[in-house]
Amino acid sequence: MRYLYMALVYVGLLCNTAAFAADPVGRYQVEGGNPGNAGAYRGTVTVQKTGQTYRVVWTIGATRFVGTGIETNDFFSVAYAAPDKGFGLALYRPNGSDWAGVWTVAGGQTVGWETWKRQ
Repeated sequence: MRYLYMALVYVGLLCNTAAFAADPVGRYQVEGGNPGNAGAYRGTVTVQKTGQTYRVVWTIGATRFVGTGIETNDFFSVAYAAPDKGFGLALYRPNGSDWAGVWTVAGGQTVGWETWKRQ
């Protein structure tokens, strides 16, 4: 019984460590490609905790995109407002302390890609 308890504690620590490693809060350099190979972009993204959700703000050139994210141990999803294009959806997976994912705009038929490098 004692070994079972120790094993459960160890697994719990691993799960908490994995969740901590995947915490999206922070400031990142962002690099991506627009859907349909319509060009590349660079900028910054900032993620702040807001209760059970996250506020995500991208700055790409002079344009700001603002979104709301939710996180699980495996993914970080963000619904965002795209100026002059309505809204969009992005889905990221952790890559160490960085993130990588795909995104699209409402009604889109192709996806773009994006990587976040923690600053």
